[in-house]
Amino acid sequence: MDKIVQEFGPRPIVPVRPSEVREWTARLREHYAQRTVSSFCRTLVQVFADAAHDGVIQRSPCSRRTSPPIARQQPVIASTEQVWALYEVMDERTRVAVSLGAFVGLRAAETCGPRVADIDFMRGVVTPAVQYPAQPLKTEMSRTAVPIPAELSLLLSEQVRQRPAATLLTDAHDQQLTLTARSVAFRAARAKVDGLPAGFRFRDLRHYFASLLIASGADVKVVQAGLCHASAVTTLDTYGHLWPDSDQSTRAAVAAVFTARADLARTGGGL
Repeated sequence: MDKIVQEFGPRPIVPVRPSEVREWTARLREHYAQRTVSSFCRTLVQVFADAAHDGVIQRSPCSRRTSPPIARQQPVIASTEQVWALYEVMDERTRVAVSLGAFVGLRAAETCGPRVADIDFMRGVVTPAVQYPAQPLKTEMSRTAVPIPAELSLLLSEQVRQRPAATLLTDAHDQQLTLTARSVAFRAARAKVDGLPAGFRFRDLRHYFASLLIASGADVKVVQAGLCHASAVTTLDTYGHLWPDSDQSTRAAVAAVFTARADLARTGGGL
C-alpha cells in the first residue's frame, strides 16, 4: 500500500490516466518480483474500482493493458515415495490429512473439515460438505463425490475406530483438528523428508493427486472431476504439461497406421 500512496497519494484521484498506471507498473517491475508487482496492482485496481462504484470517477484507469502479465507457475509435485514418507513421519492423529490431500485431492482447508458422516466407508465414497471449521466449500463443484479404494476406506475407518468423534481429524482433546495444528505438524514432518521440492506446501499434495491420475492414464474429464474443478480449462491450464507429449502421441498414432499397412502387405491382405 505504501508504494501506491507514494505514487498516487498526493494527487486527486480523478485525473489519473491509464498510461500513468502502466508506467508505474513498469517501474515497479525493475525492482520487484512479478508476484509482488501483481500484489501492488491488485490493491490499486480495488482502490479505483471502489472509487468508480461510489461515483467518484466514471471509469477506472486500471485494465488488463495496465496490469503486469501473470506468469503461471507450474505445480510443485512430490514423488510417491516422498508422499508416503510424509505420511509415516506425521503423528498418528494428523497423518490422515496427508491421505486426504494426496489420495482424495481435498483442498488444504477441506482436509480438516470432513465429518465422519461425509464418508461412506462401505461404498468407498467421500462426499465433501464443509471446509474448516464448518464453512461452505469453495465452489459447488467441491461437493462432488470422490471414489476411494477399499484400502483407503479401511485406513479412514480405522482412524474413526481409534478416535471416535464427529469429525475425521481430531486433536488430543478429541476436538476438531485446527488448520494451525495440522500446518505445524506438516512443517515438522516436511523437515524430516529428504529431497522434497523447494517450497513444498500442504496444498501441493493435491497436485500429487492430479499427477497420480494423469500417470494412470486418466483423461482431462476424469481429472477435472477428481479435483472438483468447475471447468476442464482450469485442469488443463494447471496440469496440461503432465499429460504425455502431444508430439510423441501424434507420431505414435501415425506410426501405428504405417505399421498396420506394412502388416497387411506382408500377409497379403491388400493395402
